[in-house]
Amino acid sequence: MSEIILRTENLSKSYKKRKAVDSLNLEVYRGDVFGFLGPNGAGKSTTIRMLFSLIFPDEGKIELFGKSLKHERKQALMQVGGVVEKSDFYLYLSGFKNLELLNSMSGKKDKKRIMEVLDMVGLKERANDKVKTYSHGMKQRLGIAQSLVSNPQLVILDEPTNGLDPQGMKEIRDLIRELSSSQNMTVFISSHLLHEIEQIATRMAIINQGKLIAQGNVKELLNTEESKYFFKVSDTEKALNLLKEKNPGIETSIHTDGFECMLKNDMAPEINKILVSNNIDVSAIIPKRTLEEYFLSVTDNNKN
Repeated sequence: MSEIILRTENLSKSYKKRKAVDSLNLEVYRGDVFGFLGPNGAGKSTTIRMLFSLIFPDEGKIELFGKSLKHERKQALMQVGGVVEKSDFYLYLSGFKNLELLNSMSGKKDKKRIMEVLDMVGLKERANDKVKTYSHGMKQRLGIAQSLVSNPQLVILDEPTNGLDPQGMKEIRDLIRELSSSQNMTVFISSHLLHEIEQIATRMAIINQGKLIAQGNVKELLNTEESKYFFKVSDTEKALNLLKEKNPGIETSIHTDGFECMLKNDMAPEINKILVSNNIDVSAIIPKRTLEEYFLSVTDNNKN
């Protein structure tokens, strides 16, 4: 079993009568790209602020690398970097100067490392340009660079693709993959953009109204009993008539080159066999189950 490097136990935080985080138990393993998912207001940012000791829990414990955040704060946070909500920079200074200034506040003056992380996030060529000339996506990447200067083993990113266009999202996605694979960093990334997390996370937790709804391996969690399948077939009308005859309970929706239907996961081969044996060519069978569908199903099931 891999080492657990981030653990919360019954973590709770209230604001007046509203419980923002409610008895939250998380486990993040070394090497994870861990997706921390939930709608806006679910308690993600409150949790991350507690992980960085920016606010304190009402109840519960946080351990980072086996050390108690309450009793060994400095040692626990020593190997952690991250971005909480939005990074603020001096717009009139260059990207390099901003990172140099922030680095010097911790007593370090490692210019080589600053250039390394700027290169890592694709900003090496713009290192000496003022931040006010940076696009929103470049500022997001500069924020990630800021979190990498100390060469942490765990990087915590709060909504890093917020407000980005599709190209900007792809750049952040590629960067997170790079941090995980080439830099051997564990990445904890919160988001409400479920499709983004589905493409990069190895494990995930879903919270809603401050409560943990699901946690585990992404592929295993998505492998539920029933999924939506797309069948690409040579004759859609004939295929649907055949299904209606053989399996009248299956609901289908028509597409230009095939159809979609909800099936138990062990039924797809059987449906394929029926179609092929009746001279209908099946050129593709594509599971359509997505993290978004899973998220909606588990949150709906846990309302009140």
